[in-house]
Amino acid sequence: MAVQAPSPRLPPFLALRAFEAAARHESFARAAEELCVTPAAVAAQVKALEQWLGQPLFDRHSQGLSLRPQAAAALPALVDAMDQLGQAVQTLRGHVAVDHLHIAALPALAQLWLAPLLPALRQALPGVQLSLSALEQPPNFQREAYDLGLFYGSAQTPKGCQRLVLSEDALLAVCSPALLGPQGLAPDLTRQTLLHDSVWTQDWSRWLQAAGRRDIDAKVGPRFSLFSMALQAAQAGQGVLMGRQSLVAAALAEGSLVAPWGRGVPLAETIDLLLPSAQAGQDLTLKLIRALQDLAAVRR
Repeated sequence: MAVQAPSPRLPPFLALRAFEAAARHESFARAAEELCVTPAAVAAQVKALEQWLGQPLFDRHSQGLSLRPQAAAALPALVDAMDQLGQAVQTLRGHVAVDHLHIAALPALAQLWLAPLLPALRQALPGVQLSLSALEQPPNFQREAYDLGLFYGSAQTPKGCQRLVLSEDALLAVCSPALLGPQGLAPDLTRQTLLHDSVWTQDWSRWLQAAGRRDIDAKVGPRFSLFSMALQAAQAGQGVLMGRQSLVAAALAEGSLVAPWGRGVPLAETIDLLLPSAQAGQDLTLKLIRALQDLAAVRR
């Protein structure tokens, strides 16, 4: 009777995933952020893989990590394998989760642009469950279960997706009506507190340059880590906000903000949809894109 020899066991998947992320970033901390675990958990998984191999994969030193040459040689193939696995899962999900769409969006766009449109989107897509996640950066669409992204455009399109321009935007100085002068005149900007978003640090400079205002220091004034916080400060009369027209449109419509300094300055960055390659042929995702395009056209 033939004896079936046991097959060699592969290393644990979690250990491979932790090593791949740590190797790309050359950092346990950044890998932990990506994987939503602790740095200690990443280090433990990498240690388990090193024990399985019988060799260290990193040189650990006071400045951080450096990948050993043998590990660096294997990394590209492992990255490709993880990407292919992620794409396969995305394709499977697209065929199985036929009534659920998950959108990743910049926090300000998620809260101030997209969230108010969700009732209209649900009406346009009856029976579809829409989920929304706020992310500071576009996700890895090859590996993460998002059907669509909504972000301001940048020079580089994220790997594994295509970019569709949804809407143009503009810079617009806004303030509370309480700051207006007699007969609704615009207040003197040189006497106002400038409110800034901590990410869009150049918006005030762009607007002031376009307006020909060299008498105002674009760098002074409080900064807010969330645009919605800066918006609330402006609505409370705490200063003048350099807003993005798409994000302050609702406040302007309801009258909690006014724009007494004239028309906006066109913004170089557009509001873009990021479509993962795995979703490019999915009817439901394409219906969501068309609904967003229709609603964006109404808002212009």
